[in-house]
Amino acid sequence: MNTAPVKPSLPPAVRLGRLSFVLRPRLLSLTVLLAVAAFLVFCVSIGVGDFPIGLPQVIRTLLGRGERVDEFVVRDLRMPRALAGLVVGIALGVSGAITQSVARNPLASPDVLGITSGAGAVAVFLVTVSGGTAAAVVDSVGLSAAALAGGLGTGLLVYFLAWRRGVDGLRLVLIGISVTAVMEAITTWLLVTADIRDVARAQAWLVGSLEGRGASEVRTALWCSLVLLAVVACAAFQFRPMHFGDDVAAALGVRYALVRAVLLLCAVLLAGVAVSAAGPVPFVALVAPQAAMRLTRCPTPPLVASALVGALLLSGADLVARTALPVSLPVGVVTAAIGGPFLVHLLVRANLR
Repeated sequence: MNTAPVKPSLPPAVRLGRLSFVLRPRLLSLTVLLAVAAFLVFCVSIGVGDFPIGLPQVIRTLLGRGERVDEFVVRDLRMPRALAGLVVGIALGVSGAITQSVARNPLASPDVLGITSGAGAVAVFLVTVSGGTAAAVVDSVGLSAAALAGGLGTGLLVYFLAWRRGVDGLRLVLIGISVTAVMEAITTWLLVTADIRDVARAQAWLVGSLEGRGASEVRTALWCSLVLLAVVACAAFQFRPMHFGDDVAAALGVRYALVRAVLLLCAVLLAGVAVSAAGPVPFVALVAPQAAMRLTRCPTPPLVASALVGALLLSGADLVARTALPVSLPVGVVTAAIGGPFLVHLLVRANLR
């Protein structure tokens, strides 16, 4: 008896004008759940403090229906720090997803590629070096802008050193590790030779913290991140065929060299914006894309889910650092405690393969 071959069920496709994409229900549902979880952690972080505010009252205040005292506490005192956690987490999550996808290596992140260490070295240099010139630069440009420039310069250096008729993922990671070691050595030398008061200020910034973030700093990081995320969204549709190799991408009409360069530049700038806003917070850009990829069961790190996992991870770590520990600690200490074992897990899994 002849039976017709069973066609495999394919996920539904959606077409919007000239754009078409596949609708994956698991990815969509998990993305919505991650967005809700990030928003709830954001609201809980705002409500926790010396003047506690319940979750319904926080949401009501955010919608403009709260009391005057609650509006002052929520919007003026606690909103900048909580919003900085979301913005920095999203920027680091997207930056890590891009670098890991381009390098095709789960270890490729701004932490490993030297971007955060380069930004930290430039910031420590401006803080610790004495003299009127350095002080004038810090006053006029600001420590955040200097860190952003340092991260951008280090990222471009790693990219050009790794370029050899294309970018190989292993070569990119190895050169990034080398540049990271050099930048950390420079930072250590600056801290050893500087005045103890400048060292204390620089060390507090190097740990990575959301404490004391003002509305102007958060506003600058937010607008810069929105512009960069818009560029990433425009280039993401041409980036997906590159997962099948440069030859397949070229056959489909994708200018893979240009797309890769634009996305890597956006990843470097997003990491620089995150470092300039909160300092070099470790391991968020490494953990968020891998966690999102495992949750959604995607073959490559999904950008939106990685951004939401990064926001959830950083906001949750800041909440734990402020409330769950006997002493209030910088958020970088908690993320390092989470990311260190995860990095060991990735290394062990790579060796087993």
